[in-house]
Amino acid sequence: MDGLTFWFMATFAAFCVGLGKGGVPVITAMAVPLMSLVMSPILAAGLLLPVFIAADMGGLYAYRRMFHPRVLKIMMVAMPIGVLIGWATSAYVSEGVVTILIGFIGASFALNMILRKPITSEPVEPRWKLGLFWGTITGFTSFVSHSGSTPYQVYALPLGMDKITYAGTVTVAFAYINIVKLIPYYALGQLSLDNLKMAFGLMIPAIIGVFVGFRLVKVMPEKLFFRIIIWALLFLSIKLIWDGFARI
Repeated sequence: MDGLTFWFMATFAAFCVGLGKGGVPVITAMAVPLMSLVMSPILAAGLLLPVFIAADMGGLYAYRRMFHPRVLKIMMVAMPIGVLIGWATSAYVSEGVVTILIGFIGASFALNMILRKPITSEPVEPRWKLGLFWGTITGFTSFVSHSGSTPYQVYALPLGMDKITYAGTVTVAFAYINIVKLIPYYALGQLSLDNLKMAFGLMIPAIIGVFVGFRLVKVMPEKLFFRIIIWALLFLSIKLIWDGFARI
């Protein structure tokens, strides 16, 4: 993990993490697959978690006043429940099966949005029952297969938030859940001192990416922003299905 190829891929993956934390749709999901080209996916997830948290700090600053408080309140209650379930069942849950299931949910939702509904909708008041369900699934899948964005989008996209509020809310929500995940990740041996040393070097491109992403979101037309999210969700879900079958 000290060659030129490794550091090129790691730096690019960290920059993608930053772009995503700055609000660019779904690009954060590229980080672990990119790192998996040069190292174990499990080690990649452990290495990148501190980078995610560093980028989260930049994202929290950028979107410090731009989020949906009710959605955040619901997610902050529900997501740790999912992480706890994921940690408690980590020895028994098949990561491949979870990944396939989340892929099918995301693909079905994206196709429904593309074929039947407009990309944006009128604002809707967030409901606790739906939020608790999807928030728990988000926390669980974020812990088990690093695919929490898919169930989160299934809940959040129909709420009709504007692009800045949507980007800010998802940034704050996942900053919160990444900190929650630190303890169970450490308990399962996915964090180490060597990882932290490498992660420290990758925090700079990640933080640069946050502010580049924030600028991109501000100038991007709203319809285009949500269209990118929907199509990216579809392609990401297809990839999750493919990856899931490969892990069974």
